[in-house]
Amino acid sequence: MTDRLDGMNDGKRTPWVVGVSGASGTPYAAAVLRGLLAAGESVDLVVSRASRLTLLDETGISFRDAHWREDLAAWLARGADGKPDTFAVDVSGVRYWAAGDLAAGPSSGSYPAKGMLVVPASTAAVAGVALGLSKDLLQRVASVTLKERRPLVVAVRETPLNGQTLKHMVALDEAGAVVLPASPAFYAGATHIQDLVDFVAGRVLDAAGVPHRLYRRWEGELGGATPRSG
Repeated sequence: MTDRLDGMNDGKRTPWVVGVSGASGTPYAAAVLRGLLAAGESVDLVVSRASRLTLLDETGISFRDAHWREDLAAWLARGADGKPDTFAVDVSGVRYWAAGDLAAGPSSGSYPAKGMLVVPASTAAVAGVALGLSKDLLQRVASVTLKERRPLVVAVRETPLNGQTLKHMVALDEAGAVVLPASPAFYAGATHIQDLVDFVAGRVLDAAGVPHRLYRRWEGELGGATPRSG
């Protein structure tokens, strides 16, 4: 059941809305959520129905509306390598809205929000937002974010991309969204799968203007990512 009590329109809480779609890449979403919470940001979370299947497949966690706090805590504690209890995360700053709840607070432009991060974004989610379909809460909130001229970051996780999806991505860019493919970089000296995940999550947070320390930034030094011997 959706929690409608925590911080409800108290005039003080202005969250980032994080939408998790059904694309592969739930570790990206977990890293973004951890980064937001570490930065002291409030979060409103929307987990699509399709993403629950991906989450179950990639983590073994069955995400349930009635037990979302416990399931979210277990998810965010899990590293990208699948090992549980890698991170300690306080989820008290998160408010959850069910994907089918089209009367949820963030579905209205009058609801206070800083913006929205869709991570990972499936091609179906990209199409739905680009076309303004609003078939579920994730798509509706993204449409509201655009119409209210708030930041919208769409972390597309698909390859290869067909022409129709590319057109949808251009439409999102023209509407003011940041289209951010989930493309890890290697100049930051990644030595672990979590480093690659954190790089993408960090770029999402960069696009949103949220401070973080998820990856080593480029400083103009060639070979900076090369392991040094001795």
